[in-house]
Amino acid sequence: MVRLPHLGHHRRGIARDHLPSCLGRDEAIRRLRRLGMPDAAKIPGWLAVPQDYEPRSDRSSFIAKSMLSVASVLRQLRLDGGRSGRFSPTAPVKLVLSLGAIIVNSLATNLMTTLVLLAFVLVRAAFLPRPALAHVAAMAGAAALLAFVLMLPAVVLGQPASAVRLAVKALVSTGIVMEVALTTPAGELTGALRTFHISNLVIMTIDLALRAIVRLGECALETLIALDLRSVGRDHGKRTSMGGVGGALLVRASVAAGDTHDAMRCRGFEGTYDGGARSMSPRAADALLIAAFGLLIALSLYLEGVL
Repeated sequence: MVRLPHLGHHRRGIARDHLPSCLGRDEAIRRLRRLGMPDAAKIPGWLAVPQDYEPRSDRSSFIAKSMLSVASVLRQLRLDGGRSGRFSPTAPVKLVLSLGAIIVNSLATNLMTTLVLLAFVLVRAAFLPRPALAHVAAMAGAAALLAFVLMLPAVVLGQPASAVRLAVKALVSTGIVMEVALTTPAGELTGALRTFHISNLVIMTIDLALRAIVRLGECALETLIALDLRSVGRDHGKRTSMGGVGGALLVRASVAAGDTHDAMRCRGFEGTYDGGARSMSPRAADALLIAAFGLLIALSLYLEGVL
């Protein structure tokens, strides 16, 4: 107990209200004297103990890397990005012709056909924004490097041309896919699947899966940020917290699936899905791209000796 002689209850309350707990003994006595307390006043020992807390330094590289990986996946999905340009062809034309170009690239035995496709990929990449261009270059370069590494035995056996040809083909095919994905909204891509007469149920499943991946990724990112903010000092159990993050995502996915099912029942879903079924009027760029693809087919047949 605090001994405050010759002070009434009112002055004791004033003393307690004006004494922070982090003061030293001498400073506390000086302040008590200003409040009118006698020199014989006593203060408890806990009042003079410093209460500053300095947590031990710790690295949160595991959480930071997890956050960066989740954010990179969300950025690559680009459900709200990938806007088609003003002179860009429609999504069905891009999807069909890109698939045809990949098939021509795979079947070509003459390297000149692949180089012509590579020139087209480079010209199209020159009109991309800088982040999209960097992403295309990184993915295509990684695919080409992997193909070349897999063909190293052919280089050792004296056939380096085969390794180079396969690496260039991987570079071209990956570049075509990435450019189509980054210049076309996800909704238009799934809607373009109707060109191949794919059922509406499959298209709806793809749309719901993409949106669920984005929402769960955002939930995982928020959970990791909260975990990072609440981790004070050194914590050796940060890696085990990924189980909790996975459990939270599982619960969120279950709740989202139940909400989607209830919404479909309330709206009388009968298996008809019109998402992405917006009419796409032909554009001038469609005719230009189709003509270029026809020239590519003719050039490929000429180089292969068919014509």
